[in-house]
Amino acid sequence: MKITLIPNLTRTEAAGVAAGICKSLKYLGAEFSFFNEYKDEFEFTGADFLPEAEAIDGCDAVIAVGGDGSIIHAAKLAAVRQKPILGVNAGRLAFMAGLEDNELHLLSRLIEGDYSLDKRLMLKANIINGNNEVIYGDYCVNDCLITNEEKQRMTAIDVSLDSSRFNSYLCDGVLISTPTGSTAYSLSAGGPVVDPELESILLTPLCPHSLVDRSLIFRPDAVLTVNSGEKQTLCLSADGIEPVTIETGCRAEISKAEFTANFIRIKSDNFIDILYKKLAQRR
Repeated sequence: MKITLIPNLTRTEAAGVAAGICKSLKYLGAEFSFFNEYKDEFEFTGADFLPEAEAIDGCDAVIAVGGDGSIIHAAKLAAVRQKPILGVNAGRLAFMAGLEDNELHLLSRLIEGDYSLDKRLMLKANIINGNNEVIYGDYCVNDCLITNEEKQRMTAIDVSLDSSRFNSYLCDGVLISTPTGSTAYSLSAGGPVVDPELESILLTPLCPHSLVDRSLIFRPDAVLTVNSGEKQTLCLSADGIEPVTIETGCRAEISKAEFTANFIRIKSDNFIDILYKKLAQRR
């Protein structure tokens, strides 16, 4: 079995955890690699070092080391090439982690094929100009955030469902989430927790100036279109990456992606077990 490791070295513990994974994989007889940029840090492990695309295309699974942000970033890279991913926690909560840093002995189950896959719905976020041309596109594992370019003020944001306008929100922004992302920013913004086995798309207005505008849950094949109700410039950020400008006259279109993120489940705990275990740490 060939494994590609993607550690987030900005996390204090990530380098040590990644080195421990390499030691376990070597003991289990698995091949493993890193992207070329990690060579100075992990040359001692005996890993192969390859360009990003080659490393992912040539592997059987990806292991991401870090917190939820690190795992989500790696999951997007893996999902585009339909490679399964295992997250190993070297952060704080890490809802997406399949293993904690003290559970590396369980990697034997990965090598033996003793695991299942959680297939998670992803979103496709496009920016479309007035000529109906896609000028920007990205994918989301968690959510797509659309806000006013001037972050200090609320704005009117129009939202359409399947080309039919259904609401204009006076708010700080709107968050369109997957069920996976329902325990992230959406939860902090007052949105519901949704079992990731229920394919759906969530819309949560951020700080709406209203008593009735609350989160909505749509069917998985819904297409949500977002633009400014005040002819102002908006910004789109997919899974927390650097925002991209939605110019006046353009719109954002959010829909179900054509592929899923496939998370490796080695342990037997279910979504509710993980939810309560992780949230208990924040009480």
